[in-house]
Amino acid sequence: MAPFRIPSTGYPMVFGSPLVHRPKCRRAFQTLSGALALFSALSLLGCGSSASSPSQRGQASDAAARGYPYTVVTTTAMVTDIVRIVAGDNAKVTGLMGEGVDPHLYKPTRNDVRRLMDADIVFYSGLMLEGRMSETFTQIARTNKPVYAVTAGIDKSSLLQPAGAQGHWDPHVWMDVSAWSECVGFVAERLAEFDPPHADAYRQNAAAYRAELEKLDGYVRRVIAGIPEQQRVLITAHDAFEYFSRAYSIPVRSIQGISTESEAGVNDINRLVDFIVERKIKAIFVESSVSQQNIRAVVEGAAQKGWEVAIGGQLFSDAMGRAGTYEGTYIGMIDHNATTIARSLGGEAPEKGFLGKLQ
Repeated sequence: MAPFRIPSTGYPMVFGSPLVHRPKCRRAFQTLSGALALFSALSLLGCGSSASSPSQRGQASDAAARGYPYTVVTTTAMVTDIVRIVAGDNAKVTGLMGEGVDPHLYKPTRNDVRRLMDADIVFYSGLMLEGRMSETFTQIARTNKPVYAVTAGIDKSSLLQPAGAQGHWDPHVWMDVSAWSECVGFVAERLAEFDPPHADAYRQNAAAYRAELEKLDGYVRRVIAGIPEQQRVLITAHDAFEYFSRAYSIPVRSIQGISTESEAGVNDINRLVDFIVERKIKAIFVESSVSQQNIRAVVEGAAQKGWEVAIGGQLFSDAMGRAGTYEGTYIGMIDHNATTIARSLGGEAPEKGFLGKLQ
């Protein structure tokens, strides 16, 4: 597997692409500058891809030879879900980020770093979603450990580049079920390389899961298309739903930018209030991993102009639901979002969702 490189920069893509932000997000671009410096250091270390390094292949073989289950550490719950399903009983998978955790702002603890260093193989989302973990990934790379961004498996033509941030990708790919499904195949191939004796099992698990995701994708398309056109606008706290918008033909508006490190100003809120009042939008949405303060300011602003807009519910954006629940799975997360959006904006969707499992 040859090293991936970002076309506009030439930096290795082992740890994903640079962070995506709007031009106004000065702090976020400062973070990006530091991250690019770290990527340069990775280039000097020759860490283009663990699968292409003989020493890393040897370490992977040694890790598998120690017995099962081997240890995998992941970052976001969406990535954790993929790896657990594909790996099955062959691996013990530990996710670092749980319910309500914002990956944009997440800083690894000492215990997190220890888990990552002790893991046999590491998977994370990439595209600089976990931007504050770059230094930690650099440390891991020095050990020649297999470390992969699952979004490296997505065709770059499928990625979004927001206006004003050319060359830097929007990291919220999981909002498009079809695109996220490509990550499942990527994980299966990396695990097959790491543990060849179970390669067929990993590929079979991935194929079965992708078949489920194809059905989920069809459900989301159907219920979103059923929303009356005038009301088919998704308004949320931060700009995490552009892939959802493209895939399911629903325009989106948000208060904050791609990253929650960006700050919303009074003008941002006022423009959104004017839009809601003009379009007579019935509902807007809060997010499980983002403060509700700005959304509530929009509701109050609309009320002052004589229009009552409801909070249609809480959506999962950068984190899934509580572990052990249906909403704590990727399928449950997307089912909850699509069903909540459709029902709140005047569309038709089953109260219990795609599989009848929603709480």
